[in-house]
Amino acid sequence: MAERSFKYKQVIAVRTDLGMSRGKIAVQVAHGSVSSAEQVRVHQQDVWKAWLREGQKKVAVKVDSVEELLELRRQAISHSLNHALIRDAGMTELPPGTITVLGIGPAKAELIDEVTGGLKLL
Repeated sequence: MAERSFKYKQVIAVRTDLGMSRGKIAVQVAHGSVSSAEQVRVHQQDVWKAWLREGQKKVAVKVDSVEELLELRRQAISHSLNHALIRDAGMTELPPGTITVLGIGPAKAELIDEVTGGLKLL
C-alpha cells in the first residue's frame, strides 16, 4: 500500500515522567486532540475542514518533563499554532491541575514539524 500524503496534521505531546497508565494516557491524548481541534474549528475553520477531509492525521509524541512541554507551548505560540494545554482534573491517578499533554494543531504539517519534528513517537 502506498504511503498517503497529508498536508495537515495534529500533534499531541505527552509527558512520560508522570507514570500514567496506558488508559490514562489515552484519555489525556483524547482531551488534547479534541480541545486543540476545537480551537482550530473556531479560529481557522478552513484548516479544520481540510484536516477533516484528509482523515484527521494525529501523531502522539513524548516529552520528559513539564518544562519541555511548556517550551513546546512557547514554540507553538511563536509559530502562531493553535494549541491546548491539558490539566488533569485529579479524579484518578494525578493531583488536580497536573499538566499532562499539549495538543498542537491541526495545521499545515510542515509548520507543526518546525515545532515538534525532533520529538520521538510515543
